[in-house]
Amino acid sequence: MRYLAPKRGANMFNDFAKWLTAHGISLMGSRVIAIRGRKSGEIRTTVVNLFDKDGERYLLSPRGHTQWVRNLRAAGEGELRLGRRTEKFIPVEIADADKPELIRLYLRKWAWETGAFFDGLKADSPEADIAAAAPGFPVFRIVTHD
Repeated sequence: MRYLAPKRGANMFNDFAKWLTAHGISLMGSRVIAIRGRKSGEIRTTVVNLFDKDGERYLLSPRGHTQWVRNLRAAGEGELRLGRRTEKFIPVEIADADKPELIRLYLRKWAWETGAFFDGLKADSPEADIAAAAPGFPVFRIVTHD
């Protein structure tokens, strides 16, 4: 399973982006995701990049099968936060065959921040290259509920 652990510099940027988002300042769609930890049971938070396609919203993990991805799979629900606004959701994981277009959209919007995590993939990479890499990039469609 593909997983790229964050380095110290990335942690500093993520902490700053998380602080901004927690205070209501979204960076091009950023949200703080809150998920119950699969082992500890405690609420865990991190900053994620939310994006849209055809009226649906998605999350993609550029670092692969991270702790937030594993926790989200186990919990089956989470919250997206922006400032004081909280939105509960259920994740629907996207099949590998359906990911290439979503990966391409993500790269168009977020490559400036996360492009280094895509092992040379670009928004204009051949479809076959993106499809081959798709299993390493978890993608979830967001379904909101009350």
